Amino acid sequence: MFFFLLYQILFYLIQPIIWLRLLYRSIKNPAYRKRWAERYGYCHSKVIPKGIVLHSVSVGETLAAVPLVRSLRMRYPDLPITITTMTPTGSERVLSAFGDDVSHVYLPYDLAGSIRRFLSATDPKIMIIMETELWPNLVHQLNRRKIPLIIANARLSERSAKGYLKIKPLMKRLLRKISLIAAQNQEDGERFIELGLRRSQLAITGSLKFDITVTPDLAAKAVTLRRQWAPNRPVWIAASTHFGEDEIILSAHKKLLLQYPNLLLILVPRHPERFLEVGALSSSMHFEIITRQSGSIPSDSTQVVIGDTMGELLLLYGVADIAFVGGSFVNVGGHNPLEAAAHALPVIMGPYTFNFKAICEKLTAAQALLTVQDEVELVDKVSMLLNDADYRRYFGRNAVEVLDKNHGALDKLLEHLEPYLPQRRR
Repeated sequence: MFFFLLYQILFYLIQPIIWLRLLYRSIKNPAYRKRWAERYGYCHSKVIPKGIVLHSVSVGETLAAVPLVRSLRMRYPDLPITITTMTPTGSERVLSAFGDDVSHVYLPYDLAGSIRRFLSATDPKIMIIMETELWPNLVHQLNRRKIPLIIANARLSERSAKGYLKIKPLMKRLLRKISLIAAQNQEDGERFIELGLRRSQLAITGSLKFDITVTPDLAAKAVTLRRQWAPNRPVWIAASTHFGEDEIILSAHKKLLLQYPNLLLILVPRHPERFLEVGALSSSMHFEIITRQSGSIPSDSTQVVIGDTMGELLLLYGVADIAFVGGSFVNVGGHNPLEAAAHALPVIMGPYTFNFKAICEKLTAAQALLTVQDEVELVDKVSMLLNDADYRRYFGRNAVEVLDKNHGALDKLLEHLEPYLPQRRR
């Protein structure tokens, strides 16, 4: 109880620092200056109460939640859905995916008063949190109001688990207030058990990220875009790149152009506030560039397309022959390789893939993922794949097979959610 009180006091004390951080981030993305009231639970006019609240902190989690939200809307058409995020980027992804079909606000900071206001406004029948966002005040208030809390698509890395073990008594009390943790795999599940979760609170459902699908409409758009952009050119994509990776990618592309003069690179930074920065970097390295947002069609002399739009990554993967997935050359932990795999692309990643450890192990074992340590190896692997179409197809086919074999997490999760929701109409 003492540590919980200390946590609350400290969180209130650091609010001025949080405001300064928001203002600092707003220099590159003005959206960080807006909607501050939502961050403190003031959202009565923006939500429809007595439904489902689903929280996804990142863009990746929002993408994984798309099939879940659509299935919930079909199964429980009378229940309103509110989706919460923490960033403008996540907010934009929700709006582009669902429009007016759901309510959307920021999840408030984990302050007692803010959480109470938020729960009074939403009054949910259930709250679902994607992956592992454990906020003590939120968990406590949900438990106090007897609102079921489900952690869906839950994962807990070895690194995070070691950190939590240092405060195991606190974690045990927190975990015991959660209704159900639906873990991605047994390894993650056992880490939660070690921290104090009861086995009756655990379900192993698999990863929702394996339930990604390329719809016929999206596939048709990708084919059309490929014919417009590069009907007779090889294309590789570097997606979700972070600061420190773009230089490596562009330097590798410069070397590859010596062997493949008509090679086109689609470079997609992870964060929208870096779009202009990466475009400027590309130009400074003397590449001929265009931006996706401009609507221009690459000419024969275009060497780089900057993917500076939101919600189009899955489409852009469909234009490429080879994919590098970012966040893996820097110590971020990598991003989701399955979006590329869904298009039957051979996938390349750097050495830092701990965010998707189990998924990457499956892809590597199936010969669908190539891991590279540096720029030299990246150039070598891309060149090898460009030289041999059969080799590309082999890796791409293996990637799709991994998706197919691990499909089904969504149905398992929906089955586990049923006891916590009103009986649906059949």
